[in-house]
Amino acid sequence: MAISTFYIPSINVIGAGCLTQAVSVMQDHHFRHALIVTDSVLSQLGVVAQVQALLAAGGIESSVFDGTHPNPTCQNVADGLAILRARACDCVVSLGGGSPHDCAKGIALVAANGGEIKDYEGVDRSAKPQLPLIAINTTAGTASEMTRFCIITDEARHIKMAIVDKNVTPLLSVNDPQLMAGMPKGLTAATGMDALTHAVEAYVSTAADPITDACALKAITMIADNLRTAVEDGANPQAREAMAYAQFLAGMAFNNASLGYVHAMAHQLGGFYNLPHGVCNAVLLPHVQAFNAQAAAGRLKEVAAAMGIAVEGMDDTQGAEACIAAIRALAKAVGIPEGLRALQVREEDFPTLATNALKDACGFTNPVQASHAEIMAIFAAAM
Repeated sequence: MAISTFYIPSINVIGAGCLTQAVSVMQDHHFRHALIVTDSVLSQLGVVAQVQALLAAGGIESSVFDGTHPNPTCQNVADGLAILRARACDCVVSLGGGSPHDCAKGIALVAANGGEIKDYEGVDRSAKPQLPLIAINTTAGTASEMTRFCIITDEARHIKMAIVDKNVTPLLSVNDPQLMAGMPKGLTAATGMDALTHAVEAYVSTAADPITDACALKAITMIADNLRTAVEDGANPQAREAMAYAQFLAGMAFNNASLGYVHAMAHQLGGFYNLPHGVCNAVLLPHVQAFNAQAAAGRLKEVAAAMGIAVEGMDDTQGAEACIAAIRALAKAVGIPEGLRALQVREEDFPTLATNALKDACGFTNPVQASHAEIMAIFAAAM
């Protein structure tokens, strides 16, 4: 077995009401002035003010950058960095889902290493750790609050850059399900399917190991058991907490086993058309796994079992088909669009999308390496 390296934040707090613990950790580190990176929606909802009040009560000043886009851009990183430097912030607090976390990682990385965020595209391009990052999560899906992945849209090239760097791992992750109770149905569904994609891609990854397998399978079971309830009844505390744990487990899996072509392709759709990441993943997931079944049918059968499908008596091919059917059924049940056509994706863009997908670092651990024509065929099948 190859050598495995396991990345995770130093401190991770999960559970209802755990937000107050985060302030205690920040006090222990003697932080004085935090840049809160968030979006305009959380500002308007008063969540930012709530966090600022908690920080102030703990003797920590804060400044706010709430200009993060749903697909954060190089310009967002530059704008947040300007505030951080002007206010002499000594740490960064990201508040929200994957978008603020990724934007905050970009800001914290460039603050410590200089240059601009484009300089760090790829794997482990930075020289030193980012400014300390405290990631407070409000969605159950991306796991960006605990990973070494940072996805930033380069507006000039219309692509999403994958920055995979141990130095963007947050110091502290916070998953308080009470902050997730107000998530609308569509966002709950999209982020939940994102988490499922993380777990499935990590499980069939060529870099999987026994630790990531255990995390991935448990995440898959918890998502299959709880996502429908979380979407239909967002105030259900048990379902919200289960999804918080599930998405964290899925994050532990893919942070260390990496991902595959679902993410490599979804990043291109998001960068090109400014589409929501979780929805793109959910639409592509069954089609990419149908392609992967030629090499990973046995693993996909195990995914089906984790989703509660009775696979006894099935061979690997049948088990893989059952897995793909179960993924489709879950996506349909939570209201995910059935194809890319509903997202206004254009077939004439497939050659460019496929070219860029093959350059994405997430695809390097896919169980089957595809040709340009095969990636185009997967896009076409997903229409």
